[in-house]
Amino acid sequence: QVQLVESGGGSVQAGGSLRLSCAASGYTYSVYCMAWFRQAPGKEREGVAIIYTRSGSTYYADSVKGRFTISQDNAENTLYLQMNSLKPEDTAMYYCAAHPFCSSGSWFLDYWYKYWGQGTQVTVSS
Repeated sequence: QVQLVESGGGSVQAGGSLRLSCAASGYTYSVYCMAWFRQAPGKEREGVAIIYTRSGSTYYADSVKGRFTISQDNAENTLYLQMNSLKPEDTAMYYCAAHPFCSSGSWFLDYWYKYWGQGTQVTVSS
């Protein structure tokens, strides 16, 4: 089992920045695909960014490309999401997710991921 705990959410004005963290514990050696998802009220959960933890390869949803950066600290078993130039439409609950391996056809499919954190709220005001 793998446990994921997100932190770093908060309220920020448009144009501001936040960095989310996801601390992983348990059998972390068994997961090689980690991702960030978000869900706004009344909307479906959407994938934001994924990282292949072995190679470090990253992929982003078009809506955040160029503004968000996913990264990892393997020594600390921590996943990050640096969010810059935030917009009101980025307001959502943000979730960390993990799976034993990545599949290019499943990067942003929430049902693909085996492990989930409890989420951290991000609110961007205009």
